[in-house]
Amino acid sequence: MGHRQYLWELFIASNVLALLLALSEAKGWENLNFGHVLEYIFYINWILLAFAAFQDLFQKKIAQMGYLTATVFSFLLLQIIVLCTTVVLNIVHYWGKNFSLQYISAQNINHNLVLHLSYGILLGAFCLRYMYIREQTVLQQNSELNARIQAMQARIHPHFLFNSLNSVVSLIAIDPDKAEQMLIDLSKLFRASFQELKLVSLKEEIELCRQYIAIEQIRLGDRLLVEWNIPQPLLLGGVQIPLLTLQPLIENSIFHGVEGKISNAKIAILVEILENQVNIVITNPFLQDRIKVREGHGIALENVKQRLKAHFGDSVYFRNYAGNGLFTTVIQYQYKKR
Repeated sequence: MGHRQYLWELFIASNVLALLLALSEAKGWENLNFGHVLEYIFYINWILLAFAAFQDLFQKKIAQMGYLTATVFSFLLLQIIVLCTTVVLNIVHYWGKNFSLQYISAQNINHNLVLHLSYGILLGAFCLRYMYIREQTVLQQNSELNARIQAMQARIHPHFLFNSLNSVVSLIAIDPDKAEQMLIDLSKLFRASFQELKLVSLKEEIELCRQYIAIEQIRLGDRLLVEWNIPQPLLLGGVQIPLLTLQPLIENSIFHGVEGKISNAKIAILVEILENQVNIVITNPFLQDRIKVREGHGIALENVKQRLKAHFGDSVYFRNYAGNGLFTTVIQYQYKKR
């Protein structure tokens, strides 16, 4: 929002500058030519928009530079845009008058070049402020994103942790080997949750989910059936997803679709990778009284949705459907290759 707002400020300031330059050249309001004002407006706005476009084009390279280097680079870039624009306009203007470039001279090409470069120094003040505002906006957005994801991630695990620890305690006396394996899987899962918040491959995320399911399998036994459908498993390593995104969805499916049932309950997980999109579909049975709890307290679902949107923006499609005894979660997003 701040970045877009300052673009508008830059646009308004450039038009005011164009009016002042035209007024200064006319030496009074009575001599001011509206057509000349429009020429200045188009000229200055073209330079500023071109500068903003090149800043976005070189954004990654500029981000790797120090502040002083980035400032010098941006100033020189602006002057190059001014120089090229002035030269091109002089050539076009000469051709428009003569319908030929046969007798064009260096003086015709460089007409008002020094004057326009001096305007470029003045425009530099606007553009460098634009750079500063944009950098501060990006830093603020990243800070807010990390804070939001940390807050969301911190709320995912308590229910699962308490159930797992209770299961380990009950297994120690009757099956110490299973208790040991459960603790190993639990430690791997929580080690991942304490890692730096980042995008990971779908392959890593699915492996964490399998470890989580192994823990719940010990606790729930034959009541829990999980069916994975991954048509293109070799592509999983090249597709990214936020760390611990699928796990809370599977946890939610088990809580609402398995724990309340005495007989076998199947959770089906489809992970489909298309040319530039990931489709994930999770289905589980549900009890009618538990679906109301889900609708009122769907924190896990909302957290996952917000985390995906934070990383992949408007390309994320996240919907839940309930009907015929099944609850379905559908996720789609345009993925980033590693």
